[in-house]
Amino acid sequence: MLRYSLMRLGIFAGCFLALWGLVYVGALPRGLGDSNLLWVLLLSIVVSAPLSFVLLRKQRDSLSADIVGKVDRAKDRLHENRTREDAL
Repeated sequence: MLRYSLMRLGIFAGCFLALWGLVYVGALPRGLGDSNLLWVLLLSIVVSAPLSFVLLRKQRDSLSADIVGKVDRAKDRLHENRTREDAL
């Protein structure tokens, strides 16, 4: 989970730096007044979300398979505990 989160953060940081550079050279418009940082942050979120969805598909599927396995094992243990007879 930590690895996946760090990879998402890395994609966001890369998008932020790339977009900041594009705004700095004038390829993208600057924000209104002093809102330049907010503009770049919002644009970075919008750009990094679909990139993360596509680029991290394998890691996300692996992580969800691990979670499903853990939930199934917990359900099995709960079922075993419920069906066990009490000792007198």
